[in-house]
Amino acid sequence: MTSTDLEPRHPRPAAVVTMSAAERAALWRRRVVEATAGMTDHLVRRHPETAVTEWPHTLSEILAGLPEPGDEDPAAWQRVFFRAQALMEHFLVSRYGLAELQHWARANATVHRRVEPERGGGAADVVTRLAGQAELYGSDYEVTHAGPYRAGITITHCAIWDYRERARARGVPITLESPCQYCTLATSANFTVRGYRAGHRLLDGPDGHGCEWEASAPAGHRPAPPAPGREG
Repeated sequence: MTSTDLEPRHPRPAAVVTMSAAERAALWRRRVVEATAGMTDHLVRRHPETAVTEWPHTLSEILAGLPEPGDEDPAAWQRVFFRAQALMEHFLVSRYGLAELQHWARANATVHRRVEPERGGGAADVVTRLAGQAELYGSDYEVTHAGPYRAGITITHCAIWDYRERARARGVPITLESPCQYCTLATSANFTVRGYRAGHRLLDGPDGHGCEWEASAPAGHRPAPPAPGREG
């Protein structure tokens, strides 16, 4: 992948999430862990025979392409994540159908809850994580409100669609008709596992495919305190 794979299709407003190259690589790496560990947990719980006899081969194919230790190139980790996601979507859907994606999303969310540090911002942190993912792909987005009990984001152009088509052109197998088929399940599960109601609607406007999300706290919910060493 060239550097142009990470460039937006047109000039974007100032990003609301700013990350260094190392931070971008770290978020891609965290997403790889969430997805692969979530898949392993999901298969062990629901399809133990498949977990033992078939999944290790696909997992080894995913892990064989990892960057070297200390490699903080976000483009390299993006390639790993996208290839892993494509392989896992095909693995699951080809065996058990689209309905199985919901269970995988919930398993991934359980891992997400453990590896995503609490920063003490409540709903704002939940939406900021989604904004970070949008930023990784070069999407057009805006965090519309960011409080501890209610936060929202509007993505007017989701660049995952662009990246999928470039990957398809490179021969990467694409199983799902739309990235939204899994992304909406995974995002909802991540919001829910962190204690927030998830609301969303898909957008299809002049800028392309997008979505709106809101995380809202149920009555009586108190935002978790920041993890040690993760103030602010």
